[in-house]
Amino acid sequence: MHPIHAEFAAVGSAQHRQVPVIDQLATAPSRTALTVPANGDQNPYGVTFIPNGFARGGVLQPGDLLVSNFNNSSNLQGTGTTIVRVTPDNQTSVFFNAPPGSGLTTALGVLKRGFVLVGNVPSTDGTSATVQQGSLMIIDKNGNQVMNLTNSTLLNGPWDLAIDDEGNRAVVFVSNVLSGTVTRIDLRLPATGGVKVDSMTQIASGYMHRGDPMAFELGPTGLVYDRATDTLYVASTADNAIFAVHNAARTRSDRGTGQIIFQDDAVLRGPLGMTRTSDGNLIVANGDAVNGDPAFPSELVEFTPRGRFIGQFSISDMQGGAFGVTTSPDGRFFAAVNDVTNSVTIWTIRSKGSKGR
Repeated sequence: MHPIHAEFAAVGSAQHRQVPVIDQLATAPSRTALTVPANGDQNPYGVTFIPNGFARGGVLQPGDLLVSNFNNSSNLQGTGTTIVRVTPDNQTSVFFNAPPGSGLTTALGVLKRGFVLVGNVPSTDGTSATVQQGSLMIIDKNGNQVMNLTNSTLLNGPWDLAIDDEGNRAVVFVSNVLSGTVTRIDLRLPATGGVKVDSMTQIASGYMHRGDPMAFELGPTGLVYDRATDTLYVASTADNAIFAVHNAARTRSDRGTGQIIFQDDAVLRGPLGMTRTSDGNLIVANGDAVNGDPAFPSELVEFTPRGRFIGQFSISDMQGGAFGVTTSPDGRFFAAVNDVTNSVTIWTIRSKGSKGR
């Protein structure tokens, strides 16, 4: 499939235009790594970069990429157990092994103090008929699980997350696919080590959610947080829309779904993972389970925070390939998993700024 270009986003003067990330993917230098580990896990979901300033002394290094697997070797959904590490020279290894049948989701993120967070939504038979609420696991820099956060109301199918990391404190936003809600978790990260949970607050709700025979579960997925405006962007798969929840880090109450900022059936086809580019635009992955079109499979769609469409790019000739996406914190790299080929591709981006996922 060939990318479809919509327009250029101007940055600064007419002589200095920043080419949108989506328009660079066809020609930008890239590398692809297989994400199937020795145990045969499949269906890569979450993806995140290890940032500069990440705690030293562990397995992970700045520039590494982590990918979580949702399926096991039999391709049963909700049963994958591994987080795969991809180094800058494209070497792969297993960073973390979860308990059997975990089903690691797109809820994958990193804290600079030296921790990795990953959600899980298990199933005993690979279908939504046996889906369980799951949890949010916290893993240290050597791949050892140190905490397992559960809450029957506030962590009900942790499907994706976004992190605002301030070093000694962090705010983690989690989308819950089984309840159609978003929870904010306020963390303390003492210099002496460990992770302390200060509070959990439901800040958004009302997103459509349901089980699906092909896609397992449909509900709120991709999250992007903008600290400058205290806005959380939510990609709601079943609603086929992107919402903006304001005062996300400060509110003490549920703000409903927030405001729709992008809803276009011509280009949105079940939005899943979402990330923010260095110029402030948003890129979302179409999973094709909603409003699918075989002529436009596995697309990544870029648009502005005000809902202006920029362009789209297909990562596979088959539907259902796009899921997790991320931008490196320095804006130099963009990565997207491909569920069809069980791989992740990392592009080198010509951009400035430092606004990651």
